[in-house]
Amino acid sequence: MNDDNCHGVLSVCQGTSKLILESGKHPGQLKDMVCSPGGTTISGVHQLEKAGLRAALMDAVEAATNQAKFLSCHGDD
Repeated sequence: MNDDNCHGVLSVCQGTSKLILESGKHPGQLKDMVCSPGGTTISGVHQLEKAGLRAALMDAVEAATNQAKFLSCHGDD
């Protein structure tokens, strides 16, 4: 990925995060507001869902949380 692409991806993530935090709306509600049927955004979202992104993110957060708990109890071992 070149620098321009990386910057674009990071900008989208930043803008999405800001919108979620500032709006107080559920991400699914925002998705419904910004995605047009058959449009580019919903096509991308569909691919992310098909690839299991949601489950992968949930698994990553759970694994990190479990490891943090383990380390807090066994950090000196």
